[in-house]
Parts: sequence; structure tokens; C-alpha cells
Amino acid sequence: MKKVWLVSVNMGYGHQRAIEPIKDLAIKGKIIQANNYQGIPQKDRKIWQKTRRFYEFISRFRKFPLLGQLVFSFFDAFQNISGFYPKRDLTKSNFSLNQIYSLFKKAWGKDLIEKLKKKPCPLLTTFFIPAFMAEFFNYPKDIFCVVCDTDIARTWAPLNPKLSKIKYLTPTERVVERLKLYGVKKENIFLTGYPLPQEIIGAKKMEILKKDLKERLLNLDPKKRYFQYYEPLIKKHLGNLPKKSNRVLTIMFSVGGAGAQKKLGIKIMKSLAKKIKANKVKLILSAGIRKEVKEYFERKIKGKGVEILYKEKIQDYFKAFNQALRKTDILYTKPSELSFYSGLGLPIIIAPCIGSQEEFNKRWLLKSGFGILQKNPDYINQWLFDWLDQGYLAEAAMQGFIEGKKMGVFNIKKIISKCPGF
Repeated sequence: MKKVWLVSVNMGYGHQRAIEPIKDLAIKGKIIQANNYQGIPQKDRKIWQKTRRFYEFISRFRKFPLLGQLVFSFFDAFQNISGFYPKRDLTKSNFSLNQIYSLFKKAWGKDLIEKLKKKPCPLLTTFFIPAFMAEFFNYPKDIFCVVCDTDIARTWAPLNPKLSKIKYLTPTERVVERLKLYGVKKENIFLTGYPLPQEIIGAKKMEILKKDLKERLLNLDPKKRYFQYYEPLIKKHLGNLPKKSNRVLTIMFSVGGAGAQKKLGIKIMKSLAKKIKANKVKLILSAGIRKEVKEYFERKIKGKGVEILYKEKIQDYFKAFNQALRKTDILYTKPSELSFYSGLGLPIIIAPCIGSQEEFNKRWLLKSGFGILQKNPDYINQWLFDWLDQGYLAEAAMQGFIEGKKMGVFNIKKIISKCPGF
């Protein structure tokens, strides 16, 4: 496979999670962080740092009554996604986009692009700003941008979309249509699906994923309610199920990059405490790479049956997270980029959203039947097991597996391999 420049940003997990499954494409095996690469000018670093710190502060401040919600709503207005209907021309740029391009005129990003020009190869990024930088500073090769949400704001499309050469690798049909409304040329939009980790899927026959899903369904349908009605569908896609699961019901609660929902994880743990103690449930609290979140969980956890997933380095975390998912039955998370992991046959319990993009991800999960909105987490020991007895989560798992796109990595590599002029 031909190599490309892979560029991401270490602002939260979303953009890094999307690029990790295709890291074998990277020149010299390295993913470049546009906001933290070797030799980045101090002025460029400061711009990125201000953006990251402000977003993380706003995300955490949001939980404060009245004022926090007011401040967050003001901030979120700048990344708001307009209603899709009526379909109309949305090519006009917005305030955020104009601000971004004004910084380019002051040479923000020029140093990075000039460095990449020394070995011109196709450039692939999972964040729109590096793609805009490359085009603004006349990068000579193809520029690809992987979209990480189910719908996107105008800010994802360049200032002059009809003149742009940026090619978009999109996860959903809605993003395809949205980019057209923003003025992006049809020939520059590719529906690929989100790049999911191949170590969970296996090859194109999905042998690893199918094996794990068989085990998962046994825990998600304890009363055989779903199996009773859909046994032929299960056998068609998975074959015969084992007679007994090799683990207890396992729930993973994943905290986002800003660490704003750590208290929700403890609420879940307290409500499930009796079932955890009785070895009927295992809970994994995914703290990511945030040491303060890990330490918070450690202070609150009492007894066995709760595992904290934490690593210092992001690549180590993603690897451990992916392996833990293979033994996970339910993913409990805000509707971030992890919404696409429903395609792995993981039913998602949807935690409260943070931001406009996650609202649209939530709608997508609900409309697709891949996820269910959380009820009061203080009573998860009641409503969760009602859902299990009714087969609701087994249904969401199979729905995601059958209808969710899983071949994003293969599709992205296929498109890039056709680039001329390597």
C-alpha cells in the first residue's frame, strides 16, 4: 500500500481515534499532530492551545447551573448545524470559518505545510483545519479529509467549496448530502463509512467480530425474547450461537476527552453495586489518558468487579480500549465518534450530549435503532434489566451489526490507492 502523510490533532479523542486504524499508511509510521509536531512555531502552538483549553473548559463548565449552560450555548452556536430541510444553498461562509482563514493569512499552519511539501505525497487528515491549511498554502498533492460525525456544520467545508480540491471521506449518507449543500463538488465526496479498528473486525469476512457478537447476544438476550422472533436472522448472519456465555454481563462506561462526565460513571457503579458484588455484572470505567479522571474513579470505587481502563499514551489507550470492547456487551457513552462503534454489534446507551454535533449523532443512533437513551442513572439497576429481559439491547446490537458500515478502513485505502502521481 502506498504511503501518505497522516495528520491529526490531539484535541479530545475523536480525530485521533479515526486515524489510528489507518496508521499503517503513514510515512515513516508516524501520525503528525498538527497542533503539536516537532518544530512547530510557538505562535502556531499558542493558537492551537487556546482553542483546546477553551473547549475543555467550556465542556466542564457546562455542568454548572444556569450560567454554565448559558455560556456553553453561546459557544455552541458557532458550531451549530443548520436544519437540513428545506434543502437550500448553504455555501455562504460563517463567522468561525472566516476567523480560521484570517489566521491563515497570518501564516498559521504555513510551517507545517512547507515541511510536508519537501516530500509531497497525498495528505490525509481527520480534522478540517489541516486540510484547509494544505489547500491555502498550495499543497501540490491530493488532500483527503475524514469526517468523524454523522452530520457536520458549515465549518467543515472550505471557504470556497466550489473551487476546492479537498476530497471528503464520509461516514454517512447525510454527510454526503450536507457537503453538497455546502457547495462541495460531487466528485470530491466519497461515502466510505467510519474507519473502525480492524483488530475487532478481522478480515472482510469479519470472523473476529462475528465470534464476539455470538457471545454478546447471549448476555443481551437472557430470556431469549429477541431470539424467539429473530432466530433465522441471527443464524443467517452469525450461524449457531454457543449454549452459554463465557462471561458475566459487561458494561463499559466511556468518559470523553474533556473528562466532563466522570461523575456519571460513579452513579452507574453505585446503582449496580449489589449486582457487581454478586458477580452478575462487570463494569469497566474508561478514563482514557486523563490521570485526574483515573484518580477520581480510584477514590470512589469500593470492592471488586469494577475495572478502570487508563493508559498514559493515547496509542496504548486505543489498543487497550479496543481489546476491552471485544469482551464488552454494552457501551455506555455520550454520542461522540463512538456512535459509529454500534456497527460492531455494540448496543449503545446514550449519555447526555455535549455540543451540537453530538445531538445529531444521538438522532442518528435513535433513528437507526443502534442506541437507546439513558434513563435516570440512579436506577440503572432497574431499567437496564427490564431492557435486557425484553431483548431491546440484543435488537440494537443486531441492527447495528447488519446495517452499520464496518468497512471504512478498506474503502479509504482503496480510494487512496488510486491517487495518481505518487
